[in-house]
Amino acid sequence: MRIVFMGTPDFAVPALVALREAGHEIACVYTQPPRPAGRGKKLRASPVQVKAEELGLELRSPKGLRKPGPQEDFAALGADVAVVAAYGLILPQAVLDAPVHGCLNIHASILPRWRGAAPIHRAVMAGDTETGVTIMQMEAGLDTGPMRHIVRTPIGTKTTGELFEELGEMGAAAMVEVLADLDAYPPVAQDEALTTHAAKVDKAEARIDWTQSAEAIERLVRGLAPFPGAWFELGHERVKLLMAAVGEGSGRPGEVLDADFTIACGHGTALRPLTLQRAGKPAMDHEAFLRGRPIEPGTRLP
Repeated sequence: MRIVFMGTPDFAVPALVALREAGHEIACVYTQPPRPAGRGKKLRASPVQVKAEELGLELRSPKGLRKPGPQEDFAALGADVAVVAAYGLILPQAVLDAPVHGCLNIHASILPRWRGAAPIHRAVMAGDTETGVTIMQMEAGLDTGPMRHIVRTPIGTKTTGELFEELGEMGAAAMVEVLADLDAYPPVAQDEALTTHAAKVDKAEARIDWTQSAEAIERLVRGLAPFPGAWFELGHERVKLLMAAVGEGSGRPGEVLDADFTIACGHGTALRPLTLQRAGKPAMDHEAFLRGRPIEPGTRLP
C-alpha cells in the first residue's frame, strides 16, 4: 500500500520501521516540529523525525492541518491509507477522508477503555490486570472510531515505561497484520457503555499521598515511572520514587517504620521503596540512597 505515516514519540517508531520492512511504500512521514528540550532548551527533533531522516523518507511537520493548504498537500499524496500513532494533532474530517481506506490509529489501550491522552498511565494506576493495542478506524471523535483489531498483554508489575516499549512493538505488528488483509478485519463499533477517559496526567497527581493504601501508591509509582515520576518530600528535598513494593507494618501515614525505610501508609498498610532518585542525581537502590541520606525510624514524611 501507499501509506502516509503520522507519529511523533518513541512509541510510534516501531510501526514506521515495520511498515517499511513489510514492503509498503511510505509516501510521506508527518511528525510534530522540533521542540525545545533539556536544560539548554535547544530544539530537539522527535524520535519519528530522526528515524524518517535515517530512512531517507519525505518528512513534513506542519503546525496544524485545519487550513485548506495543508489539507490539499495531504490529499495530493494519493495515499491508500494513513497510519497514525501518537501523532499529537487532531485530524480534521478532510484529512480523515483523503486516503482511499481512511486513517488507521494505533491506540495503546483495549478500547473503549481508556480513550484519551494517557491510556497506559491510567491502566497501570487503576490496577487493570491487562492492557493492549487497538487498531482503530479513525473518525472525528476522540478515539471513538470502530475497531478492527485488538491485541492484549498482562500488566503484572510492569511500569508505564516498560509498557510503552512493549505496546509500541505490539502495535507495529498488529498494524502490519491488518494492512496485509483489510477485509479480514472489518470495523466493529465500540460499546459506549464501557467507555473510560484517560486524562492527561496532572503534575499534582505525582505527589505521593501517604494516606492512600500501599497498593494504590505502588500502582501510582509504576504508572508514573519513569516520567513524570511519583515523588515525596524529604526535608526540603523532592525525591522521586521509581520502584516500590508493598511491605509489612503499620503506623501513622508517612511514618518511617524501620532502618530499611519502610513507610507507613493508609488503611494499616506499608510501602518499601526500592529505587529512588534525588534531584540532579541518578536513580539508585534504596540501600545506596540511605547511605547518602540516612533516615531515622520515626521520621514523618509529609
